[in-house]
Amino acid sequence: MARRRKRRTSRKKRIGRFTVLGIIVLSMVLCGTMAYKYSVLKTQEKEYARQIKGLEKEKKEADKRAEELEEYEKYVKTDEYVEEVAREKLGLVYKDEIIFEPDNDD
Repeated sequence: MARRRKRRTSRKKRIGRFTVLGIIVLSMVLCGTMAYKYSVLKTQEKEYARQIKGLEKEKKEADKRAEELEEYEKYVKTDEYVEEVAREKLGLVYKDEIIFEPDNDD
């Protein structure tokens, strides 16, 4: 019976050198992979931040342009604009208005 006890103790699982080495290598590979992914994500974050700034600038410009268009739309609806277009593009004048044009005899 003494032999049986000895066999039982030798059957207990022991962690071998190769197992420990394998765990260490695997841990290092995982840490390296995580460090690489972290650096890739940081690069992407910087790129996205740059894109956000650019888009915010474009939005401000678009808002400014929309505001200018709204002001122009209001101006187009005024009598002043109608008179300006009639004078410049159509050459219309009031009944009693006299227009002096310079001579082009040069």
